[in-house]
Amino acid sequence: MTNNTTEAELKQAAMRYLKSHYNEDTVSMDVRDNGVEDGNGVLHVDCTVSVGGSRSDWTKWFTFENSKITDLQAKLR
Repeated sequence: MTNNTTEAELKQAAMRYLKSHYNEDTVSMDVRDNGVEDGNGVLHVDCTVSVGGSRSDWTKWFTFENSKITDLQAKLR
């Protein structure tokens, strides 16, 4: 990704991150706030994920640095 990352690309990166780090399949993801500029900042989303067929609803904050996710904070909804 370049530093001019679109919101759709940020969401795709977040979904890939959830799959690779937590084995979560993203059922839905809605952006609440996109604070990422020039590849840096926080993407705040509400999402529903599935693990082994069990679904849960979350609010998650993905921190991006140089267009890569470097941190994730999450709260069950």
